[in-house]
Amino acid sequence: MKKMKKNLLILMFASLVINLSAQKYITKNGYIYFFSETPVEDIKADNFNVSSVLDASTGDLVFKVPMKSFEFEKKLMQEHFNENYVESEKFPDASFKGKITNLEEVNFSEEGRYKAIVEGKLTIHGVTRDIKSEGQIDVAGGKVYARSTFYLSPEDYGIEIPSIVRNKIAKSILISVDMKYESMQ
Repeated sequence: MKKMKKNLLILMFASLVINLSAQKYITKNGYIYFFSETPVEDIKADNFNVSSVLDASTGDLVFKVPMKSFEFEKKLMQEHFNENYVESEKFPDASFKGKITNLEEVNFSEEGRYKAIVEGKLTIHGVTRDIKSEGQIDVAGGKVYARSTFYLSPEDYGIEIPSIVRNKIAKSILISVDMKYESMQ
């Protein structure tokens, strides 16, 4: 009888460990793009190298965005972005550390679409600011998909735009986040 109780306890503990590890999701190839629209010129850049971890049990969420991984249609734009604006050598990554604040409304164990509210600290160009955004989480086929769009101002992050190109870059830039997470098992 003692051996059966011991085996049952071990089985329950193993089950708990498996469930806890299944509550963390990761991606190393998340997608973020930004879009600047002005009457003079539209600028879009894509980044397919975003790393992120989502802890479904706590709602904690972290992102690491390598700035040099943004790809532009025009190579000169990419060069100016990295050298003159975000200074990628000095500030190689942007990052986000935050939390899903309405976690009780998201069921990671049941397939479906859920509204998510995320709050945290976004660091770009060495400047950290509080940010809040609404998004969507889809749970399907054992994967978690997270999407959000929001706007930010380069000036808020200490990114100086020279007056000669000021009318080519929007004051408020659209950021779109699209993550496909897999369980960390």
